[in-house]
Amino acid sequence: MRAHYPEAMSIDVLVLNGPNLNLLGTREPGIYGSDTLASIEQQTQQVATTLGVTTTWEQSNHEGTLVDLIHDARGKFKGIVINAGAYTHTSVAIRDALKGVGIPFVEVHISNVHAREEFRAHSYLSDIADAIIVGAGPLGYELAIRTLAPRLVDPPKLA
Repeated sequence: MRAHYPEAMSIDVLVLNGPNLNLLGTREPGIYGSDTLASIEQQTQQVATTLGVTTTWEQSNHEGTLVDLIHDARGKFKGIVINAGAYTHTSVAIRDALKGVGIPFVEVHISNVHAREEFRAHSYLSDIADAIIVGAGPLGYELAIRTLAPRLVDPPKLA
């Protein structure tokens, strides 16, 4: 498959992963599968490359580090894909950082958070996200890139 965007164009996207995602592949494989974060990154980057997207992947178990990475993204990245893990349900700080930098972002969850514990159904990010991908497994990251890329090239016009 050829890139959808001019080869000279590079769309830089930050992919942020929150707490415990470093344990993918061994953490609750019945829920999260057997893919590691590194293998998901590799699979997603192959697709991203065909779309003219360059991804930079980061993972942290620390809320403040994720906030700092979001702040540092301003001026460097055109979009963000974020799987904030448990911080999705607790972090006003991550919400405020995403809102503050004004970078389009897609929220991703590997599992179907709505089919799990009740507290997981609430997200501090969903109402400000450009899109939300839930329950698609590791494919969710690829879907996020596919969703975000065209919006970064030709952003939707507000009425």
